[in-house]
Amino acid sequence: MPLAAGIGVVVGAPNDVLSNLAASPAAAASWVRNNILAYPTVSFKCVCVGNEVDGSATQNLVPAMENVRAALIAAGLDNIRVTTSVSQAILGGYKPPSEAEFTSDAQAFMGPVLKFLARTGAPLMASVYPYFTYATNPSAMDLSYALFTAPDTVLQDGTYGYQNLFDATVDSFYEAMGKHGGSGVPLVVAESGWPSGGGVAASPENAAIYNQNLINHVGSGTPRHPGAIETYLFSMFNENLKESGVEQNWGLFYPNMKRVYPVSIN
Repeated sequence: MPLAAGIGVVVGAPNDVLSNLAASPAAAASWVRNNILAYPTVSFKCVCVGNEVDGSATQNLVPAMENVRAALIAAGLDNIRVTTSVSQAILGGYKPPSEAEFTSDAQAFMGPVLKFLARTGAPLMASVYPYFTYATNPSAMDLSYALFTAPDTVLQDGTYGYQNLFDATVDSFYEAMGKHGGSGVPLVVAESGWPSGGGVAASPENAAIYNQNLINHVGSGTPRHPGAIETYLFSMFNENLKESGVEQNWGLFYPNMKRVYPVSIN
């Protein structure tokens, strides 16, 4: 059954297949046949090769991305962009955007990744979670800065004023990207949300405030990058098979389809 008209799909090549995709153009061609060509009624926007890959597996990222892109081109699907998704942890902790930099480990693979994205016209996808920045050290900032409810500028970074942590994190990514060959690469927020339970400041009330404000905000952009920010909410459903605590409580809905809290997408 086709998806509703106008819905584009981002499909992921999971981390456990990266080594095969990197080593074998034939494996990449097979993956494209099985996961893209097999669904001709689906409108695919991009393929996300790996999710928050770290450690030695990062050496497979660009080779896998190259092979998947070549397979898409060979299949006549060069309109589907190839990217990867990274964790905000690669920024190495919270700093003003002007001081942002990738960790030394991340620098080793982000340069080649960004050069690939710049060459192919694809965005970088990144997880942006003000919740984790706040929850790691709640005494370091007011909760309102993380929830988009601060009444005035909280962080002044040169000529740019920041009223929320989401904008500061997005612009930190852009600043770090620019230092490693990615100044023209757009950023897509692949994940953002707030947990409704299981940890500090995790409640249905705070989750509703964050997600509704996020929805209302992303059309206007950040101080350094005005304009709409393509953003994906995490997540649709609570996941009881994840580890206990906040990891089980990111959903807008319970598995029985009952909503955890109300938000309006319109």
